[in-house]
Amino acid sequence: MPETNFDNSTSPDTVNELHAGFESLRAEIGKVIVGQDEIIRQIFLSMICRGHVLLVGVPGLAKTLLVHTIADAIDLDFSRIQFTPDLMPSDITGTEIIEEDATTGRRQFKFVKGPVFANVVLADEINRTPPKTQAALLEAMQEHRVTAAGHTYSLPEPFFVLATQNPIEQEGTYPLPEAQLDRFMFNLWLDYPTFQQEVDIVRQTTSDSRPEKLQVMTGEDIQRYQHLVRQIPVADNVIEYAVRLVTKTRPEGGLAPDFVKNYLGYGAGPRASQYLILGAKAMAALDGRLTPGIEDVNSIAVSVLRHRIVPNFTAEADGVSSVEIINRMLENTV
Repeated sequence: MPETNFDNSTSPDTVNELHAGFESLRAEIGKVIVGQDEIIRQIFLSMICRGHVLLVGVPGLAKTLLVHTIADAIDLDFSRIQFTPDLMPSDITGTEIIEEDATTGRRQFKFVKGPVFANVVLADEINRTPPKTQAALLEAMQEHRVTAAGHTYSLPEPFFVLATQNPIEQEGTYPLPEAQLDRFMFNLWLDYPTFQQEVDIVRQTTSDSRPEKLQVMTGEDIQRYQHLVRQIPVADNVIEYAVRLVTKTRPEGGLAPDFVKNYLGYGAGPRASQYLILGAKAMAALDGRLTPGIEDVNSIAVSVLRHRIVPNFTAEADGVSSVEIINRMLENTV
C-alpha cells in the first residue's frame, strides 16, 4: 500500500484517543450490562459510522437497558418509542396543533416535535407496528430530518436509531420493508447469556445496590470520531474485496457462485459495500490501527449482510440460513 500522509484528524494520537475512549465506555457499560461485549462494540461502531442498528432478540435480554446505558455514558438525549399496532406516523415525527396567541388572540399552527427529535432513539419492537408507521422513520434515518406540513426540521446531531425486533415468527409482528431494512447498518442478534453470566445478572439485579455510572464521552466526541472514521485511508485491495464480496451475493450476477444462485432470491445493494468499508475503518480505529485490512471487513460481514440477502424457498427447504450462506461466501472470497 502506498504511503499516506495523515492530517490532524487521522493522527495516531486521535486514533489512540478513540481506542482509549471506547475502552472507558465499555468499562462503564459493563457496570450495568453483563456480557454482550461484541454487541456493545458493534453498536458503538455503528454510532461512529453514522449508521443505525437493528437488534433482534426475544424479550427480557436487556436491549432497552443497554441502549439507555450507552446514551447515559455518552451524555446524549435519549428517547424511547414503543411501537404498537395503533401507533401513527405523527406519534413518531410530531404533529401540528392550533395555538392561540394570548396577546393578539390570533390562532396559528405550531409544530410539536415528536420523540424522534433526540440523539439516541430506541424504536422498541419496531415490527409490532404496520409498515406505514415503520416508514415514518425512513427520512429521519437517511436524511437526519423530518418533513411535516411542508416544513423541514433538522434532527439533533449526532443522531442514531437503534430498533429492537422480536423474532419474526412471534405473533403480532410485521416484516420490515426492504427499503427500511437497508437503512440499518448492522443487524445484530442478541443471544441468551451463558450460565455464569445469568448468575451474575440475577445477583446484580435482585440486590438493592446500584452501580454509579459516569459520563465518559460527549456528543461532540462522537461527531469528532465520525469525522475521523471518514478520514481513515483504505487500500484499494480492501475496497475491491468488499465490493467483490457484496457482488457475489447477487444471484443474477456473473461473480455469484453456484450455491448463491441456488439459495438466494436476491442479494445486497451498494449500501452494503459502503457499510463494509466504513465499519472496517471504525474497527481498525477502535483497535488503535490507522488503516483497515480484509480481516476487518470479514469481522462485520455477517452483521452488514444478514438482513440484505434473501434466501429463497430452496434454502428454507434445505435448512440453510443466511448466516451459513455468508460464512460460506467468506471462505470462497479472496
